[in-house]
Amino acid sequence: MASAVFCLSKLSLTLCLILVCFQGSTNANLSTNFYSKSCPDLFSTVKSTVHSAIMKEARMGASLLRLFFHDCFVNGCDGSVLLDDTSSFTGEKTANPNRNSARGFDVVDNIKSAVEKVCPGVVSCADILAIAARDSVKILGGPNWDVKLGRRDARTTSRAAANNGIPPPTSNLNRLVSRFNALGLSTRDLVALSGGHTIGQARCTSFRARIYNETNIDRSFAQTRQRTCPRATGSGDNNLAPLDIQTPTYFDNNYFKNLVNRRGLLHSDQQLFNGGGSTDSIVRGYSDNPRSFSSDFVAAMIRMGDISPLTGSRGEIRKNCRRVN
Repeated sequence: MASAVFCLSKLSLTLCLILVCFQGSTNANLSTNFYSKSCPDLFSTVKSTVHSAIMKEARMGASLLRLFFHDCFVNGCDGSVLLDDTSSFTGEKTANPNRNSARGFDVVDNIKSAVEKVCPGVVSCADILAIAARDSVKILGGPNWDVKLGRRDARTTSRAAANNGIPPPTSNLNRLVSRFNALGLSTRDLVALSGGHTIGQARCTSFRARIYNETNIDRSFAQTRQRTCPRATGSGDNNLAPLDIQTPTYFDNNYFKNLVNRRGLLHSDQQLFNGGGSTDSIVRGYSDNPRSFSSDFVAAMIRMGDISPLTGSRGEIRKNCRRVN
């Protein structure tokens, strides 16, 4: 909002400039060089820790990317997904989208510890999530981009907000579009960000109904998945399957090729290509043009990272990502 400040003399001009600078610091926009002076070794420190974690377990890259997504979709990109439960609030970790599913918290702890050694009390956990997500994609063969930074960390969290804010794998296309639009993300952003499922794995309980009950699925693909995901609930619920059956640890556009061939693992995945649906053409475009996918994915990740950040004097810089200061 514009400030109604009028500068009529040299003295008032000086005061005006001070006021404008103060306003800029309390309502600061995110920027790619936010820590260039306060923590010049930030990027190399984060990348080193992320790289080590992925070398130990390639799946961790997808887990870190997912943490950033789940953080931003619940009250904005504020690091709230990292908070453990306390006597005053029940956090997001035990919400339905995260319980027995969200992972990588120990890696974030390691990153935070390493960053604190080079610049203590400077970098937020919310920004660490944003950088780790970018590095994970890059390390696994995906595109690179300049991450916008300057977020601060939330002092509270909400399991109910996570239950309501993160679209479940049973979502239909209308629900997905509606939720993304509500956060300022377009339908194209939805499809591009879903392409993050070109890496990672899902639990049997997330795709059981699809492989046994749905018709918009390749039969041989369904049979393959049924071998490790029994029909009976409670049997093999946590058995894993790759979201991209072709290259599950490499970031590429095979996810979209799978959708065209009706080999999307999750119901919400296959909803993006469903025979005449509004997003079919976008999926087909990405399946044919990996550069288009990479470009749109980067733009969508940057827009997602802009969702309701805490900046300026709001929030805090946590010393420990699991608890408020």
